[in-house]
Amino acid sequence: MKIEQIYTGCLAQGAYYIESEGEAVIIDPLRETAPYIDRAKERGSTIKYVLETHFHADFVSGHLDLAKRTGATIVYGPNADPSFEAHIAKDGEELKVGKITIKVLHTPGHTMESTTYLLIDEKGVPHSIFTGDTLFIGDVGRPDLAQKAGSLTMEDLAGHLYDSLHNKILPLPDEVLVYPAHGAGSACGKNMSKETWDTLGNQKKNNYALKAATKEQFIKEVTDGLLPPPAYFPQNVAMNKGTIESVDTLKEKSLRGLTPEQFELVAETEGALVLDTRGAQTFKDGFVPRAVNIGIKGDFAPWVGTMIPDVKQPLLLVTDEGAEDEVVTRLARVGYDNVFGYLAGGIAAWKAAGKEVDTIESISADEFAARHKAGDLHVIDVRKDGEFEAEHVKGAHHASLQFINQKLALLSNEEPNYIHCAGGYRSMVAASVLKARGIHNVIDIAGGFNAIRKTDLATTEFVCPTTLKK
Repeated sequence: MKIEQIYTGCLAQGAYYIESEGEAVIIDPLRETAPYIDRAKERGSTIKYVLETHFHADFVSGHLDLAKRTGATIVYGPNADPSFEAHIAKDGEELKVGKITIKVLHTPGHTMESTTYLLIDEKGVPHSIFTGDTLFIGDVGRPDLAQKAGSLTMEDLAGHLYDSLHNKILPLPDEVLVYPAHGAGSACGKNMSKETWDTLGNQKKNNYALKAATKEQFIKEVTDGLLPPPAYFPQNVAMNKGTIESVDTLKEKSLRGLTPEQFELVAETEGALVLDTRGAQTFKDGFVPRAVNIGIKGDFAPWVGTMIPDVKQPLLLVTDEGAEDEVVTRLARVGYDNVFGYLAGGIAAWKAAGKEVDTIESISADEFAARHKAGDLHVIDVRKDGEFEAEHVKGAHHASLQFINQKLALLSNEEPNYIHCAGGYRSMVAASVLKARGIHNVIDIAGGFNAIRKTDLATTEFVCPTTLKK
């Protein structure tokens, strides 16, 4: 028996390859299928099943293409209603894979079709559970994504989740391994650990949600403090329920190198947004006017999904040389399929063609501290709520990047807005978004709060995030 977790850090997502006696199963695959097919081919195995724990909201799954290429059967748990052919398993149903058994445990709560797969080894012993978004390491799945108007409320779903955990998962032996679909950084939970697997026994001891004394306490704790989900989540769910193009087909139409003239024409005629995926400190020195900077070397896909709310938005790309393929692939993972091409030759070609170039001033933390001491500055902190509450520059205004467009009233019209995050990635996203909206009096602080803390600039007293939760 072989179990391999295939973890994609930029999405904080775990897919799984399971194999026994020449038969393999893939659980929760990403959209590009090559990693799974290549593994099976190298080991001389046949992919028998593609198991989906639920209709994912934060990424587009590769179940359809994988099944088409391998002949595998797509499996969902009870209540699933896909528009394509799939096996809708019954609660308790057992699937044979070589000498192992995978038992279907219907665990509604995160969504009503959410299902956990229990792997029973060759000796008939429960070995591991693949929990999807039902149980994470340190957390449980958020219960607010599958509400139905006039029907299920967030509290209803949390109640179902409690029952699922206590009736289906917690009775399992402590030594059973827990393999979730996500880790820290995913918006599918609020308190996930950086660890990507654990024993069930450890989770019983350490997971706050599993220690709730009553169902009522559980519902209160798991629903408290949830931020609104990114706008692309329901769009990804719809894509996962329907039929979608393969990544290879997308690349054929998206990977088109455009001259500056063609690039400009498409931007004007198609209403395309220019997405510049270069690093922040490269972007600042020269970019296509009104371009939005979301660097590929960071939490790229989740921030694209957060800052560009419509997955059908036409896009034009500016990338580092040779990064076009990776960018298109990572956009496809979250359903952004409407890419019209990329700027051939990058920003150098744009400048050589005599096109207008915009810039953003970016200063060091030391320079920021010196300017602040010379006179109070208008500071905008775009970190998350918990980060800001833990410690921030005294007098700073808080406008979390996710909600920057709703916080424009905090910006100064008369003086420069000094923008920072934790390390410099999010602040440049914010600065570019504001520039695209016609707000040009923005100055980025390179290195963010991590660098600011090393100066002698006054900050609020540090409060441990765990203290804030109590």
